[in-house]
Amino acid sequence: MAKKKSKPLSGRKIAWALLAVTVIGFLSWWWYKSTLPDFIRYDAFGIDIPTEFSIHGIDVSKYQERINWGAVKEMEVRDVQIRFAFIKATEGLGNMDACFKRNWEKAGEAGLPRGAYHFFIAPKSGAEQAENFIRRVELAKGDLPPVLDVEQTYGVSSDKLRTEVHAFLDRLETHYGVKPIIYTNVEFYNRYLKDEFDQYPLWVAHYLKKDRPRIARTWAFWQYSESGNVNGIRGQVDFNVFNGDSTEFQDLLID
Repeated sequence: MAKKKSKPLSGRKIAWALLAVTVIGFLSWWWYKSTLPDFIRYDAFGIDIPTEFSIHGIDVSKYQERINWGAVKEMEVRDVQIRFAFIKATEGLGNMDACFKRNWEKAGEAGLPRGAYHFFIAPKSGAEQAENFIRRVELAKGDLPPVLDVEQTYGVSSDKLRTEVHAFLDRLETHYGVKPIIYTNVEFYNRYLKDEFDQYPLWVAHYLKKDRPRIARTWAFWQYSESGNVNGIRGQVDFNVFNGDSTEFQDLLID
């Protein structure tokens, strides 16, 4: 039997189809734009700051050199003040950041909630790296939970990476009695850690575009800039926000 020839679309139907595509495209664009956080320029801090968050902080290491933590704490511009600091403590099996002891002590004296982080070297034992951190870092009431900074594989397999990360996190949780925070970027988390580590609080780096971290799971902290300025610190410093209110922030601190 001969097949019936399909009739070509009329001009009216084509016009309606094009209109539908245009409307869908516009609505998708509008929805995406509406989900983006608003940013306001703060010249004193040298960066644009997202306005939807009320708790702002920084993270530092030896590269910020000698910090005047009193000046950091006292700086307030309109509604923005530094209210927490993550401080690099250790790296690998035996290294300690050259400025950690001073930063830890002085940040505490200034009254800033502080968190210590470890830079993870994937080919090394996670348990032994945890011992390096534990030897150097004593946490107290009012401190943030310990942080694992994992952002490179150094060529090890995904399974090996996850095994050592688990070993590190388990040892810290046993010692400090609190679930550690994981720091990494969106791509690394989705590729290597997704699903298996979703129960841990996440501090996520995403600062190349002005939008929220493109990650499906919830996150606690967002590192959105690496080029901020703060009184008391020479050079630039990373800026972060906490994803919650003051009550939720207090609940995260060690009690």
